[in-house]
Amino acid sequence: MSDIVLTSAVRENLLSLKNTANLQSRTQERLATGLKVNSALDNPNSFFTAAGLNDRAGDLSNLLDNMGQAVQTIKAAGDGIESITKLVDSAKAIANQALQNQSEYQRKIYAQQYNDVLQQIEDMARDAGYKGKNLLAGLGNDLEVIFNEDSTSNLTVRPVDFTDTSLDTGLNLDDLITGASATSSFSLQSGSTNLSLTGLQASSNLSDLGTWANGDVVTISDGTTTNTFTVGVTINTVQDYVDAIDALGGLEASFDETTDAITISSGLGTAATLSVSKDAAGGGTATDGGVTASTAATTLTTAAMTASATLVSSGGFQAGDTLTITDGNGFEPASLEIDADTTVSDLVTLINNVKGLSATFSGGSISLIGEVSFNISSDNTDFNIDAFATTSGTVALTATDSEFKTDTDIERTLQAINSALEELRSAASSFGASLSTVEIRTDFTQQLINTLEVGAGALTIADMNEEGANMLALQTRQQLSSTALSLANQAEQSVLGLFG
Repeated sequence: MSDIVLTSAVRENLLSLKNTANLQSRTQERLATGLKVNSALDNPNSFFTAAGLNDRAGDLSNLLDNMGQAVQTIKAAGDGIESITKLVDSAKAIANQALQNQSEYQRKIYAQQYNDVLQQIEDMARDAGYKGKNLLAGLGNDLEVIFNEDSTSNLTVRPVDFTDTSLDTGLNLDDLITGASATSSFSLQSGSTNLSLTGLQASSNLSDLGTWANGDVVTISDGTTTNTFTVGVTINTVQDYVDAIDALGGLEASFDETTDAITISSGLGTAATLSVSKDAAGGGTATDGGVTASTAATTLTTAAMTASATLVSSGGFQAGDTLTITDGNGFEPASLEIDADTTVSDLVTLINNVKGLSATFSGGSISLIGEVSFNISSDNTDFNIDAFATTSGTVALTATDSEFKTDTDIERTLQAINSALEELRSAASSFGASLSTVEIRTDFTQQLINTLEVGAGALTIADMNEEGANMLALQTRQQLSSTALSLANQAEQSVLGLFG
C-alpha cells in the first residue's frame, strides 16, 4: 500500500467518510439502546455514577417488595381483628339476651352458645396469618420491616395472642362452665280405707257412739311415727276427727253422711302401714278407730299407681291442687291444675314439656333427668309425703349451675367482654399505626427509587430527538463526502486522456 500514492483531496475525503461512519455507528448504537453511555469507555464518570444509582435503586426495590408483603401481613391481622371484634360483639349480644331471660335452662343454652363463639374467635385468630407470619398468634411472630439498605432504619411489629381467649395478656375471656345434669325421682302410691261411724253426722259428738267416751285416745301410726288424739279434748265432733286425720301428711279424709263413714286416702310410701285404733282410756270400748269394737286396728297399705290412674286416688292429691315446676332461678316454666280426671300420664307429659327436664314412669316411680336444677311442688302439703315424719314434699333436682345462672354471673361476663373490646381496639390502633408507617415508608421508597432511576437516566439516557437529528446530519455528510470523493477521483482520471 505504501507504493500507492493518493492525492491530498482523496485522503481528506476518505478520512471524512471514515469519521462519518464512526459517528453513524455510535449514533445507531444510541438509537438502538436508548443510552448515550453504554459502557465505561463512553463516559467513565457517568457510567459508574449511574451504575451506583441503579444498584441502590435495585436494593431499595428488593426492600420495597418486603415492605409490600409486610403491609399484607399487617392487613391480614387487621382483618382478623375486625372479624374477631364482630364475634366479641356477638358474644356480648348473647350475654345480654341471657340477662333478659330468667329461665335457667335457656341461660345454660346461652352459655353453650357463648363458648362456641369463643372457639370461633380462637380459630379465626389462627387463620389470620400471611405467608407463615401471624400477628394474632403471639410469640415467634414478630414482624421486622427494613426500610434502608444497611438495615439501620426498621420497624418491629409486636404480635398479640388471640388464639387462646383465656390469656390475661389477650382477651381474657374464659369459657363458661355450662353445668352438669342431675337425676331425681319420686314415687306415686295410693290406697284407701273406711272408718264406720254409724248413726252420726259431721256435727255429731263422737261420744254419742256407744263405744266412744270422752277421754278415749285415738292412735294413728304409719309404723314409725305415732299421733294421738283425745276424745273430748283434741277432737269432739266427727268433723274434728276428719280434720285431725286430714291434717296428717300424706292423708286425705272426708266424711260421707250417706254412708256414715270416714274415707281415708293415703299417699304414704308402700313401706309404711297406716293403722288407726281407739282405746278405752275414757271408759269406752276399744275399737278399730270406728264403731266396731276390736282390739285390732284398721290398717291401710298403699300400692304403686299405674300410668292411667287418676292422681286424686292418692292421698297426696286433691282436685283443685296446682303442681308447679320451677327452676333454680325461681322461673316457672310449667304448672298443672289437677282435676278429677288428671292421670299420672298427664303429669309425666307436663314434666316432659319442660325444656331441660325429662321424665319416665315405671313401677310407680317417676324418674327425672334435669340439665339444670328444678323443683316440683304443690300447694297441697300432702304432695310427695311418704311418711308422717316427712317435713317437705317438694321434689328437688339439684344440678351443677352454669356460669350464666345468675344476673351477677352474666354481668361479670359482660364486664370481661367490654374489657376484651378495649383490648381489640388497642390492638387495632397499634397495628393501624404500624401499617400507616410502613405504607408511608413504602411510598417514600418508591419515590426515592424513581429519583435514583431518573438521576441515573440523566447521566446515561440518550436524547432520541437529538440522536435522530444527528443521524440525518451524518447521512447528509456521508453523501456529501462520497460526492466530494467522486469529484476528487474524477480530477485524477483526467490524466488518462493523455493516453488516449
